Amino acid sequence: MWLTDKIAFPDYKFTTKDGVIALGGDLSAKRLVFAYKNGIFPWFSEGEPIVWYCPRERMVLFPDEIKISKSMRKVIRKKEFLITENKAFEAVIYNCKTINRKDGLGTWITNAMEEAYINLHNIGVVKSIEVWQGDNLVGGLYGLEINGVFCGESMFSKVANASKLAFIHLAQHKNYQLIDCQIYNSHLASLGAKEISRDLFLKILKRS
Repeated sequence: MWLTDKIAFPDYKFTTKDGVIALGGDLSAKRLVFAYKNGIFPWFSEGEPIVWYCPRERMVLFPDEIKISKSMRKVIRKKEFLITENKAFEAVIYNCKTINRKDGLGTWITNAMEEAYINLHNIGVVKSIEVWQGDNLVGGLYGLEINGVFCGESMFSKVANASKLAFIHLAQHKNYQLIDCQIYNSHLASLGAKEISRDLFLKILKRS
């Protein structure tokens, strides 16, 4: 279904097997917030129409199920990194956009998406976690706070364990009912994230 100027999405039953629920529309703050409140997120490449997803299986972390390995506990105890919140949002999203990824897939953060999420940050909807090594920003993540759920969008790491530290901090220091990781990721699975059904995810999102 192609979206119109009206802020609305099709019924979930029309979602494809790949999780696509709609195409088109815009990245206005109003539409984005409405989408996330309904478990829907944009994911597309530069030059393509906006593609909106609501996958049947949702990768999530219940914060009290976070898994911290012995090696990560040692890293935390050494206190070699400083973790902050909302101190360098634009730098975090820029690094998420431009960093080279091991899978070679490049970035899904288009210029329009970068601008849209900076706008959401400026109005207090999108938050960032930063990881510093001295004066250098070496890792971080960002996402939306929606109804007591953190909807994670992207993370980056320039040194070993930096993104893990940001994710662990998010789970341990913020009072979220749930952290939404969107789709399966082995990196996050090792930290305790798991897949649940879309129906259960939406139930938790609405209840929160």
